[in-house]
Amino acid sequence: MKIRFLTAGESHGPGLAGIIEGMPANLPVDLKRVNHELYRRQQGYGRGGRMKMERDQVEVLSGIRFNKTLGSPISFILRNKDWANWTEIMSQGEGKEERVITRPRPGHADLPGALKYDFDDMRNVLERSSARETAMRVAVGAFCKELLYHFEIQIVSHVLQIGPVKANMDVVQEMALREDALLKADESPVRCLDPQASQEMMAFIRRAKKEGDTAGGVIQIIAKKVPPGLGSHVHWDRKLDGQLAAALMSIQAVKGVEIGLGFKGAQLPGSQFHDEMFYDGSKLYRNRNNAGGIEGGMSNGEDIVIQIFMKPIPTLMKPLHSVDLKTKENFLAHKERSDVTAVPACAVVAEAAVAQVLADAFCEKFGNDTITDMESAFNRYKERIKL
Repeated sequence: MKIRFLTAGESHGPGLAGIIEGMPANLPVDLKRVNHELYRRQQGYGRGGRMKMERDQVEVLSGIRFNKTLGSPISFILRNKDWANWTEIMSQGEGKEERVITRPRPGHADLPGALKYDFDDMRNVLERSSARETAMRVAVGAFCKELLYHFEIQIVSHVLQIGPVKANMDVVQEMALREDALLKADESPVRCLDPQASQEMMAFIRRAKKEGDTAGGVIQIIAKKVPPGLGSHVHWDRKLDGQLAAALMSIQAVKGVEIGLGFKGAQLPGSQFHDEMFYDGSKLYRNRNNAGGIEGGMSNGEDIVIQIFMKPIPTLMKPLHSVDLKTKENFLAHKERSDVTAVPACAVVAEAAVAQVLADAFCEKFGNDTITDMESAFNRYKERIKL
């Protein structure tokens, strides 16, 4: 049994629900740390008004007793503070068909969802496809991080680019390797480790807001102290990089994933791309990490390094052209309250997605009945491979 999870809920419904199965028994869980992950998701320069309204806190329903996991499914909810204003519009029983949406927004799930599920009102699509769902994804990832923390695996993220503004890679690469990299990124309103670029990114966001526009960007996620051997080469769906790419691409608005050097590697000959190995008399080491910590679908002991591209948010205050599906007339697309950019928040969501995949792979490798059995298996493995 590995770790699997489900989420449920709509953006303006009573709340979001989640369930995680496969967490080992007797794992210590710090709910303050779990809730802090939710707080981190709600931060970031360029966020909209809803972040001031919601104060997400997990309400655990099962699977934890006296701050330790029971080995049974962990279930929890996040209540939506705005539900009081939507009880009739989003009622599960009798309600009012108000704010009906027939004008699909370019870049959203509105049109394909309405066509697929035969909806006249696209609110039935956008409520679930909304990025509000990522709050529950972060909660799931936060519980998975508790397992990874136990084995000293750390996941950090930082923003490399917003709009045309790029961080200085010489500055951020060095800082991203520091022990306090996560704290330093959290200190920046845009989660950028380059102070000068942070200021320029915020200036760009202000200009985009003034113009009624939105901004996307590039995020880097680094998983540190991941042991070699997670994932497998033996079948396509067991490859770690494939699982990570799938999890990250499932995040709303993410349109691209790179592992390690990524597409830049297309410019290099193999002699310059592949990470050579050396032995210094006591341990094996490499002179670079272009592979991003994954070879043959398995972790190789180096840091796992991933970049993702988040597209600009498609809900614009200066809406794009669309067509009313009911009248077939040309209109400006429907508007919902929205952020100018959610790139800093997406970085936190990406950490959570990576955490779930790594926790799952860790359980597959070392078992997950109890935390003590996992510790024993992990220590035997380290001794065998002489980490």
